[in-house]
Amino acid sequence: MKILMVLTSHDELGNTGLKTGFWLEEFAAPYYAFLEAGADVTVASVKGGQPPLDPKSDEPAFQTDETRRFHADAAARTVLANTVRLSDVSKDDVDAVFYPGGHGPLWDLVADSHSIALIEGMYADGKPVAFVCHAPGVLRDVKAPDGNPLVAGKNVTGFANSEEDAVQLTDIVPFLVEDMLKEKGGRYEKTADWQSYTVQDGLLITGQNPGSSTATAHALVEMLKSMA
Repeated sequence: MKILMVLTSHDELGNTGLKTGFWLEEFAAPYYAFLEAGADVTVASVKGGQPPLDPKSDEPAFQTDETRRFHADAAARTVLANTVRLSDVSKDDVDAVFYPGGHGPLWDLVADSHSIALIEGMYADGKPVAFVCHAPGVLRDVKAPDGNPLVAGKNVTGFANSEEDAVQLTDIVPFLVEDMLKEKGGRYEKTADWQSYTVQDGLLITGQNPGSSTATAHALVEMLKSMA
């Protein structure tokens, strides 16, 4: 079971002068879920090397058992500091891909040609693709084999408009994940803000928010086991 995790390399939160990047829990919780399932995990980012961590995700209020485990795990920190460049990754070398969120992906991964080709290629090859929180936003320009948006006609979730409003970034982000998924023909679903919610439709798995990270990762693992 070989799983690729793809992280953003973008660290500017629009024109606010504030920093963004990936959300720590959305990396740490799935990373350990995959390792504990016996998976061989590769971590990539757009530019390779150390990806930017959203500093807010490292604040005390957002720490979890998994983020604390990560901070105490020198081996995991080394993996993160040395991510593979996304353009050097081949879809043929992995069985599934998982995209953690954070706001960064809305600026770089969403339009990255390597990311788009990777998702399209893996889906066409019958391999599962999973995204959590803001990461479903990277599906904006991804097409299904029939040429339609990949999310068209599929049950999906992602960071809700109400959640974006709660963190006061509605007017900062380049687009709202919920709105985009609906505009592309997705059948958007959600639960109450900040509660765990994961949707699976065929090979596509999406999670609503940071609290959905573990459940989304477990859904991917179970799908891979069922395909073995």
